[in-house]
Amino acid sequence: MKLSNQTQLSEFLLLGFSENPALQPLIFGLFLSMYLVTASGNFLIVLAILTDPHLHTPMYFFLTNLSLVDVCFTTTTIPKMLVNIQMPSQAISYAGCLAQMFFFLLFGSLDDFLLTVMAYDRFVAICHPLHYMVIMNSQLCVKLVLVCWVIGVLNALLHSLLVLRLSFCMHVDIPHFFCEINQVVHRACSDTFLNDLMIYLAAVLVAGGPLSGILYSYSKIASSIRAISSAQGKYKAFSTCASHLFTISLFYGTIIGVYLSASAAPSSASTAVASVMYTVVIPMLNPFIYSLRNADMKKALTRLLIHKLQWIAWCWD
Repeated sequence: MKLSNQTQLSEFLLLGFSENPALQPLIFGLFLSMYLVTASGNFLIVLAILTDPHLHTPMYFFLTNLSLVDVCFTTTTIPKMLVNIQMPSQAISYAGCLAQMFFFLLFGSLDDFLLTVMAYDRFVAICHPLHYMVIMNSQLCVKLVLVCWVIGVLNALLHSLLVLRLSFCMHVDIPHFFCEINQVVHRACSDTFLNDLMIYLAAVLVAGGPLSGILYSYSKIASSIRAISSAQGKYKAFSTCASHLFTISLFYGTIIGVYLSASAAPSSASTAVASVMYTVVIPMLNPFIYSLRNADMKKALTRLLIHKLQWIAWCWD
């Protein structure tokens, strides 16, 4: 394949979910609603934490970062998809596709790393409660988040640079609603062995490593909870982990499901449908998971809403 084919390539076509015109308004309304719920719910969580001094703890510091990353993660894909539905063309530029792929990998890996850091936070809180505030000091919390960002940027940059070396034919159709790295790489006209190898290695390191850390943390947490004598103490300890544990189960369960479906039908649009779970649904559900099962968060949200209502009433007066 000549290099000229790569330089002449100006855009990809994102085929999305369906080319049926009758379904486009329904898809647009559904995803617009989910995006608005995701953005408003996560921003509400951030505002509640920032405005309530009782929530200025390591656990809620990590939750603030997770909520912001979830908004960015969803914003990477959904707005472009909504624009494509309303436009005659479903194209995305070559540079736009690379940028979307970079930020998708960045925020996706950040989600993974932050969930791991939150598991470590719960491990320290339950297994070493007397030393919790000493171990999880503000400097360590900031350093942990910075490490997450550095690894996330390096991972996204590696895959993006490897895609730059590929040659593409003139017309590239991607049966997805965003530039998912596997879909883009497998539509190249040049050899993709190195790209495939790095994708698999990154999956083992970036996904398997944090998952191992999460499983280790929760194995220690389970041992500590079993050692608690009273049933009330066990319930209280478990309740502090329930929301995080539920989010982890959803996150990894849906990702495994997506890649299993991709292996069974690599060119099918069912992969795009399955991807909706971890790209849209989980970021939308996280504010509900962390607020409905958390008494402190519910109190903070109630105080925030009361304050806003009082401010609106004062403005009307």
